[in-house]
Amino acid sequence: MYAQSILYDTLVSITADGYEGCLAESWDISEDGCTYTFHIRPNVLFSDGEKCDANAILANFNAILENRERHTWLEMMNLLVGVSAPDENTFVIEMSEPYYPMLTELGCIRPFAMISPNCMINGSTKDGVNGHIGTGPYVLTDFVTDEYAVFERNENYWGEAPAIRKITVKVIPDNQTRIMALESGEIDLIFGKNMIDADAISQYLDSDRFTVGLSDPTSTRHIVMNTTHEILGDPAVRKALQHATDRQTISDGIFYGLEQPADTLYATTVPYCNVGLKPYEYSTETAAQLLDEAGWVLGSDKMRAKNGKQLALDLLYNSDSVTEKTIAEYLQSEYLKLGISMTIHGEEEQSYRDNMKAGNFDMVFNICWGMPYDPQSSLAAMRAPVYGDYAAQQGLEDKAEIDEAITKILTSTDDAERQELYKSVLTNLHEDAMYLPLTYECNKALYTSALHGVHFGTDQYDVPFADMYFE
Repeated sequence: MYAQSILYDTLVSITADGYEGCLAESWDISEDGCTYTFHIRPNVLFSDGEKCDANAILANFNAILENRERHTWLEMMNLLVGVSAPDENTFVIEMSEPYYPMLTELGCIRPFAMISPNCMINGSTKDGVNGHIGTGPYVLTDFVTDEYAVFERNENYWGEAPAIRKITVKVIPDNQTRIMALESGEIDLIFGKNMIDADAISQYLDSDRFTVGLSDPTSTRHIVMNTTHEILGDPAVRKALQHATDRQTISDGIFYGLEQPADTLYATTVPYCNVGLKPYEYSTETAAQLLDEAGWVLGSDKMRAKNGKQLALDLLYNSDSVTEKTIAEYLQSEYLKLGISMTIHGEEEQSYRDNMKAGNFDMVFNICWGMPYDPQSSLAAMRAPVYGDYAAQQGLEDKAEIDEAITKILTSTDDAERQELYKSVLTNLHEDAMYLPLTYECNKALYTSALHGVHFGTDQYDVPFADMYFE
């Protein structure tokens, strides 16, 4: 994702101040909100010399639409009627209905970033590409998979030339080895949510040689509870688990406070998500009371049971994540004190994702999509079996009501109405208690203090190399 963001450009850019022109200098939106006309920036060349005009952009969109089913996680793909290039300076997108996140999705790193048509295989990208040629500030000059990639400044870039002429990105899987490479001067920057652990960050907070950067919340680390499960189908059990979870201890003990406790599925800093939801306070007394009232009685063996059935649950985690295993072990220990038996098991990432999507879990770790995909894209995907949300929500009595409101959100042209719909959806999901928020993830950077211009963009996957410089 970071490589795509510096090699390729999109029609528009998402900035902290809103949308700005990129390959499109400007755009017009029809009165009914269904037709977008983009005025393409003149004299832009791909780094292979090919013109990046409306015809090249049309070729990209046609290649994406040929593979439409791979991109239906973006609701735009379900509403898109057609694309055209009336002339080389004009590109038009027609939608069946108005769609308020349209410009956001066009500004995301993928899939609407433009590659040179010369890299397409028989005019298509569904079977891959034969090169990595874009119009962005850098070009890829060398790489060895799983070892390194070299990017050099695109001397024909249409925008302001970046200060750094050459970037070598090294693949260093081990956390401690990454830190040693930074200390020795082999690398200048470590960047990413999971590239530096909290222990390492805490050691460098007062350093003169190195600088620590932490972003605002990018996404929410949470656990999804399957409402079709015979035990978790009871909202009282789900609410008991909410009250039984000490988020502050997880934040302090595992993340050194760098990931703040999460009270809601989305942070209040996410657009439309500051809707006044009341957090589930940590209270083992409340949790025990809820379980007692639901008939899960504590036996002489200190375990809870109902009608002869033990309160036993399973938590699935990604075995590639040391953090998830640590949290799982902590929760297992804490829930046991309440008489809840929870087994934990990890699976390698692909198996973990496959089981999550299929709904083969009682409880499973997950992470919100993050900015700029939240809340609109991640909520839209809950209406179809894209990830585990769809399967896990099938036991909700208000599932149809939630889905209907999400659909209305996406096509609403009234911002006040949209905010009320968001409030309704987020309130329902919060009261259904099937999402167990843990902490708010943030993006992290650790770098030599001689490097300037390091910051966090509006997309959590973007590494803003073009803004960096050495003094």
